Amino acid sequence: MTYSLAIHGGAGTILKVNMTPEKEAAYHAGLARALEAGEAVLRDGGSAMDAVTASVCALEDEPLFNAGRGAVYTSEGKQEMDAAVMDGKDRRAGSVAGVFGPKNPVKLARAVMERTEHVTLIGPNALEIARQANLPFGDKDYFFTQSRWDALQETLEMRARGEVSDDPARRHGTVGAVARDREGNIAAATSTGGMTAKAPGRVGDTPMIGAGTFADNETCAVSGTGHGEIFIRWNAVGEIAARMRHAGEDLGTAADHVVMQDLANNDGSGGIIAVDAAGNIAMPFNSQGMYRGMVHEGSDPETSIY
Repeated sequence: MTYSLAIHGGAGTILKVNMTPEKEAAYHAGLARALEAGEAVLRDGGSAMDAVTASVCALEDEPLFNAGRGAVYTSEGKQEMDAAVMDGKDRRAGSVAGVFGPKNPVKLARAVMERTEHVTLIGPNALEIARQANLPFGDKDYFFTQSRWDALQETLEMRARGEVSDDPARRHGTVGAVARDREGNIAAATSTGGMTAKAPGRVGDTPMIGAGTFADNETCAVSGTGHGEIFIRWNAVGEIAARMRHAGEDLGTAADHVVMQDLANNDGSGGIIAVDAAGNIAMPFNSQGMYRGMVHEGSDPETSIY
């Protein structure tokens, strides 16, 4: 058996007309680092779960992406982060919502899976699990990025004028990874700061198993990025697995149907990355772009934006 890995840095890409060569190179470099972090685990015979955790941590550490250190701000000027992991071999899952403090929310989601009997935790109890697991914390200065703060001010000013931005980078942005290891197990991990100027307490699709994150060895592992409310209502990533299980569709057919029809026809802009039990990868998106990358064992890694 060989390994496969796919990552995304969110479907909320900078509009192509506003992308500079310098910014584009920086995004490709960030994606390449995340791919290498996950592939290094798989190359050494590590598990799919360890690989997706490593890739997402690398993306959370990169301020360019809307997760961890690069998380966007709520309408009150705070950062509330969501994350989830799911292991395809036994459907164990862990997620957190609305947390601030842990540098890598995906590690906290995994700690919830491994240290508690629950799937999802929020608030002080979630942070207590992070402390018990000795996860590193960051302060407001660590998580501050000027571009995210400026985007909040601009969005609030537009709201005050009764305007709505059509910039997808304000509506959504997420990071994620899916992998198949040499043992044939698959896993998914997703992390996000949510939507710019979102209401405090808003929870998106990322920590909801079946909406933004899913993995099952019998079908596929999926991580979504896009208009979270629509992903939730259409049970987006779980629907891909359901179409494979019940309709006998292959990964590409199932993923394309959900992204290009179910979501696209209902204001569900965004995309997904997915891997099946055979190591096949699908990365459809219906938005202008999606930061993404993939690698199969024995092949060169690839990164793309538009």
